Amino acid sequence: MKFKKIFLALLCGVLATGLAGCGSSGAASSSSTAASSAAVSISEQDYASIPKPQGNDNTVSIGVTPIPHGEIVNNVVKPEMEKAGWKVKVVEFNDYVQPNTALSSGDIDANYYQTTNYLAEANKKQNLHLVSVAAVHLEPMGLYSKTMKSLSELKDGSTIAVPNDSSNESRAIRLLAENGLFKIDSSAMLTAKDITENPHKFKIMEVDAANLARTLDDVDAAVINSNYALQAKFNPTKDAIIKESSSSKSSSQYFNDLVVKQGNENTEKTKALKVAITSKAAKEYIEKKYKGAVIPTF
Repeated sequence: MKFKKIFLALLCGVLATGLAGCGSSGAASSSSTAASSAAVSISEQDYASIPKPQGNDNTVSIGVTPIPHGEIVNNVVKPEMEKAGWKVKVVEFNDYVQPNTALSSGDIDANYYQTTNYLAEANKKQNLHLVSVAAVHLEPMGLYSKTMKSLSELKDGSTIAVPNDSSNESRAIRLLAENGLFKIDSSAMLTAKDITENPHKFKIMEVDAANLARTLDDVDAAVINSNYALQAKFNPTKDAIIKESSSSKSSSQYFNDLVVKQGNENTEKTKALKVAITSKAAKEYIEKKYKGAVIPTF
């Protein structure tokens, strides 16, 4: 029943795009992430520079995916801002579509979960008007398997799952090509159709990013975003067969950004979030907790 499981994972991805995150209720919920063992002490200097609320509107809401974004916000950004007088509502999502929809409609004030490249594609395809106000971290994308430890173990005809959204699929195809699995053309946005030479006849399967880890029982390997790899209990620095380099020329387009609706770049809420999420305490937390699986970019 191998392919039945794969079919369900693919179906789940379709539903996630149109309805909600599969494997969850599909609705956003307030986060209650517990304090982390990598918690850092927040100094007076960390929150003293955060702009204070003006008037009666002292509540700011930010949409995140649970790991690592929810952990970073709950364990550092939220306490920093609360010390500065803000009330912070953290809203967790389990897919890549709803956080932008919620931001565009004004249901939340900001989101923090997506790469610069993904944001550009989302704005173009969905006619959104969202902007990045801070680059926060890089999550190196990696290739994972439950049956292999090295690329040399990949057999001819092996099936490799990749994210099905255009931005992350292009990123995954490029990673595989850069590591010699096949050759590609020079397109800016890549899909499996852009593979020009595939001597080992590797099969590329497109799966919703949130469900890639679940397909590992049914495929030979999968290219997974670090946030979902961490959520599936993988350690990207140890478990990834190959992974992106933070020194790559293209790495900046994959920085995870703090994003707001166009026109809100200079509100007090945005300024406060930007200062808190790029604070010394936030950088220390990211470095201490994720040990290279998530890399601060500020």
